[in-house]
Amino acid sequence: MAEVRLKPHFERAQVSYPPQEIVFLATKEEKELELWARDHGDFTFIRSYPIREASGGPGPKLREGDKQVPEGIYRITHLNPNSQFHLSMRIDYPNSYDLMRAAKEGRSNLGGDIFIHGKAASTGCLAVGDIAVEELFVLVNKVGPERASVVIAPHDPRRQPLDGFANNLPRWAVELYGDISREFAKYPKRDSDI
Repeated sequence: MAEVRLKPHFERAQVSYPPQEIVFLATKEEKELELWARDHGDFTFIRSYPIREASGGPGPKLREGDKQVPEGIYRITHLNPNSQFHLSMRIDYPNSYDLMRAAKEGRSNLGGDIFIHGKAASTGCLAVGDIAVEELFVLVNKVGPERASVVIAPHDPRRQPLDGFANNLPRWAVELYGDISREFAKYPKRDSDI
């Protein structure tokens, strides 16, 4: 059923289903998850999903229990069909960048088990609801988790630049937000955003 709902979006975008590679762009402030896909050329916008819940505020996740959704460039590492949140897809937080920054600051216990999942409640994860997670889960399963990446930003840097100098952020947020902004720039604003 999830594929039946999803395939027309690929047809409209003129991208084969399943595609070769997918990217999820998640924005915490807008509470939106965009799906982009490609066969061989450039990535094409497929559709967006509302994020029903994402705890915390702007800024990267720094430690377990801070209730922050991470910010950065991640990969899908695991699909869980038996999730207590209907279905879930684990991202690789903390990734090598998060671990490097933590080591330089002497931080440990960074937390983990960060997922994109169903339902409408979450602490530190992105809850997209059951119907959306069914579509995304089936798609990632078809494409392969190794060809699915996730970029999480405090807000959409294509609309407003990310401010890595905000008072509550670590100094290295300037570098992180530069990386996130460059990644988002690969995916042009949609016509509805103009």
